[in-house]
Amino acid sequence: MLDGFFPLPSQAQWPTNGQDPLGVAFRAGVMSDRLTGTATLWQSLLQGAAGHLQRIAATHGGAPARHLAELQRLAAMPTTPQQIATQWGEYVTDALQRGILFLDVMRQVGNQVVAQQQGDGTPVLVYDTEMVLDGRSFERPVNYALVRILPPAGVTVDPNLRPYMIIDPRAGHGAGIGGFKSDSQVGVALAHGHPVYFVIFFPRPQPGQTLADVCAAEGRFVREVALRHAGAPRPVVVGNCQGGWAAMLLAASNPHVTGPVVANGAPLSYWAGVRGRNPLRYLGGLAGGAAPALFSSDLGNGVFDGANLVLNFETMNPGNTWWRKYYNLYANVDSEAERFLGFERWWSGFFLLNEAEIRWIVENLFVGNRLQRGEAQLGGRGPVDLREIKAPIIVFASQGDDITPPQQALGWIPRLYQDEREIRARGQRIIYMVHEDIGHLGIFVSAKVARKEHDRIVSTLEAVEALAPGLYEMTIEAKTGEGIQAQYVVGFQERSIADLRALDDGHDDETPFALVARVSEYNVTGYEMFARPWVRAMATPTSAEWLRQTHPLRARRTALSDLNPAMQPVTALAEQVRAGRRPVAADNPFVQAQHIWAAMVEQSFDFWRDLRAAADELTFFALWANPFLARLSDGRGADPNAGIGETLRELPQVQAALASLERGGYAEAVIRMLILMAKSRGSVRQSRLERSNAILHAVEPFRSLGEEERARIIAQQGLIIDFEPDAAVRTLPALLPKEAERKRAIDLVQQIAGEVTDMSEGTVRMLVRLRTTLGLEPLQIGGTAAAIEAVATTDKAAP
Repeated sequence: MLDGFFPLPSQAQWPTNGQDPLGVAFRAGVMSDRLTGTATLWQSLLQGAAGHLQRIAATHGGAPARHLAELQRLAAMPTTPQQIATQWGEYVTDALQRGILFLDVMRQVGNQVVAQQQGDGTPVLVYDTEMVLDGRSFERPVNYALVRILPPAGVTVDPNLRPYMIIDPRAGHGAGIGGFKSDSQVGVALAHGHPVYFVIFFPRPQPGQTLADVCAAEGRFVREVALRHAGAPRPVVVGNCQGGWAAMLLAASNPHVTGPVVANGAPLSYWAGVRGRNPLRYLGGLAGGAAPALFSSDLGNGVFDGANLVLNFETMNPGNTWWRKYYNLYANVDSEAERFLGFERWWSGFFLLNEAEIRWIVENLFVGNRLQRGEAQLGGRGPVDLREIKAPIIVFASQGDDITPPQQALGWIPRLYQDEREIRARGQRIIYMVHEDIGHLGIFVSAKVARKEHDRIVSTLEAVEALAPGLYEMTIEAKTGEGIQAQYVVGFQERSIADLRALDDGHDDETPFALVARVSEYNVTGYEMFARPWVRAMATPTSAEWLRQTHPLRARRTALSDLNPAMQPVTALAEQVRAGRRPVAADNPFVQAQHIWAAMVEQSFDFWRDLRAAADELTFFALWANPFLARLSDGRGADPNAGIGETLRELPQVQAALASLERGGYAEAVIRMLILMAKSRGSVRQSRLERSNAILHAVEPFRSLGEEERARIIAQQGLIIDFEPDAAVRTLPALLPKEAERKRAIDLVQQIAGEVTDMSEGTVRMLVRLRTTLGLEPLQIGGTAAAIEAVATTDKAAP
């Protein structure tokens, strides 16, 4: 029995002196180690619990006193009984009127839900659209379609500019959040003159539909967009949240069709996170893995209800989703109704997935985390390797995102690439941006984010191919002007894999997740063998539909719709209230007391949320970090041969680049010098990038090269500089044998780099070194001549 629980040692480990032929002492040592590990674990858990309690006390400890002080301030306000009676009467009238108007808005929300269930799930886009391809008519039908966004009046798009294809998340909601108002991703792209296409989906999946079918359909969509804009660069694919990993799957499966990929708040490393801050990642382990999703799908007669995913999101922040947003509507019903209805049209539209789809998502992403390891199988295509993506990747994350924290949005990069040199060796450009505090939905729907971050992303994508391969952080450094005249200065700072690892608190806390994935396989196998036949035998289309209609998120909305006879009088009452509306003054003490009470309720929700999150984390590690249970994952550790293979220098593309060290001409020399200048300052300003891109598209011989050849030369010269930096400079004369060519090349480099007075010391030093190597006259720039001469002298004296 012990052999099945503890690892059986090899013969070399058994005592050889004959004193302990059964290995009792060895087994006792194993037991001692595991007991010691258990004690260490519980000590860590106690320390973690103390940390949680300290944070909860710091966050919530002073709230009751603050609320009491505010109430005391109100009670101490000088007033008379007559004033109190008047203010009370005004408040009661206003409160009753707001209650009726609030109920009417909720009635409209309920009617929206009923209409969506009975209709085809029209996306919440505020733009008119034109159907391009309907996936329901494909040979392998899917409930996806490609539509073209029709530019509104006054907006003109250029068909020769790079088109955009936006993929919204299919995580329980419908499509359209990326364009449900004018200040949105769609609006920003249209404002820059780009054609925009949107991938929409319908409420019910097609029978037998799989994610492999969906990915194939999206590949067909992006090829159609490319054909419609044959004179433009390859299409940008934008993915929001769960649409982000869909965009990455699409780009990895169709690397020669897609253009740059933008992943906004997209979870790609589901195990990553910071202890004490990201509790959603523990949900799969606490549920026992993938089996509950399969059970739910079987109860749904082979269909998974997306409302379950939405419910998970709502429980993440109940203070907002179950209280604050409704109270905000009630308190400001005269001004908030339209905004609330618009958002609820998306939030309350619950869509469905097939069992095969949710199973792939849970086993490969939520629980298995296989995508970041290159082990996710998509149909018969073999494993998906994100390193196959050839186009630039832009990742937008936020520290304020509690659903997809930066560690989950960026953690796949240090797991796939040894270091930043491998990114460059593979010719990849990965750019990331981390917002300080915007929430998850704000990444997609915030007008402020659209006007700033998304606007800069769009402008960056117009010149991103001119950026040398590597890992960069996109920074928005400053702002000039106000309103529509606002201009942001954007820079691209070179970063390392170590910088990304520093965002996390280490990977040790991810080890238990591997055990969860292993146990999930056991649970799924057991469920499929012993429970699934009985569940499927009991499920019928009627019972499945009944379960969907009685889901709490649907039931509480449809109960307030016109389907409920008790709601019939609300419409007439609301019209009467609007005709005789008597809003109370904002300084009414009873209104202020109402706001204080509402804040107390929200704080109570938040308090219990934080307690639950702490309990979830502690329970997860108590269970899955248990040294005894960890025995189940033996044999699932790191592959001992994983480090055996080609070194970066041995990669074919690196060898080909180094063989071309002295081959080439004017184009190769200019691009090499531009990359050397950029590396000398460690960053690239967007203005310089755009200037470089414009010149490389307008000046010969670059204009005649074409996009692919320009990209090849940039990647090639980047590898030469990365692996042979000194030789890259030393061999420049071989590329430019004539003095006239050297002068023309260095003049073009200086034109792109900008004024010498704006350069950093390292950049000036590199410029002097380039001119010296090419045998050109020294720089003479007015007041900076002495400094430049000193740099030149230092450079010449260097060994």
